[in-house]
Amino acid sequence: MPRAAAAIVAIVCWAGLAIQFAATFSGAHDAATAVWILARFFTVLTNLFVAIAMTAVAIDRPVSAQILGGLTLAIILVGVVYMTLLRGLLHLSGGAMLADTLLHKVSPIAMALWWLLFAPKARLKYNAPIWWAAYPLAYFAYALVRGHYEGRYPYPFIDVGKLGWLQTAINAGGIALGFILAGYALVWFDSWRPLGSKRAKG
Repeated sequence: MPRAAAAIVAIVCWAGLAIQFAATFSGAHDAATAVWILARFFTVLTNLFVAIAMTAVAIDRPVSAQILGGLTLAIILVGVVYMTLLRGLLHLSGGAMLADTLLHKVSPIAMALWWLLFAPKARLKYNAPIWWAAYPLAYFAYALVRGHYEGRYPYPFIDVGKLGWLQTAINAGGIALGFILAGYALVWFDSWRPLGSKRAKG
């Protein structure tokens, strides 16, 4: 059951990525350009990492509890930021709208449910949220450097050109703080949650 459920999560992510690629390719008319455009977004990168991890679980390859926890937290961040800061900013239709739904709404819920029901329980370390934060912080640095040279930022709340450095730093700091606090909440919840696979030794 955990492997079958992981396969469903992977399919959701892969399907969303494929549909989004097709929609982007239709405008870019070049595969490399479409990939480069998509690599700008935290949503796309996080769904890709979740897709890879869940595919590994589905085919019975080992994935550590720490990675599963971090990816769960990251994809939840995708959903929360979308619902609170990004929803309604773009008017989408067709494949783009379907991809938007899969990548921002369905995959966060699907991954969160998989972690709740099937992830190894009571395995997360209390310093894990600090390590997990390295991923969004690395992405933030990448997005700023890329945005500086391209003159285009992936999200309005980190658009240095419009907001300035101070407001961008405040926005990013608030999201980072929320991410870390949510990470500690996840670790705390994992320590006593009744669902999930059995506690492993070691």
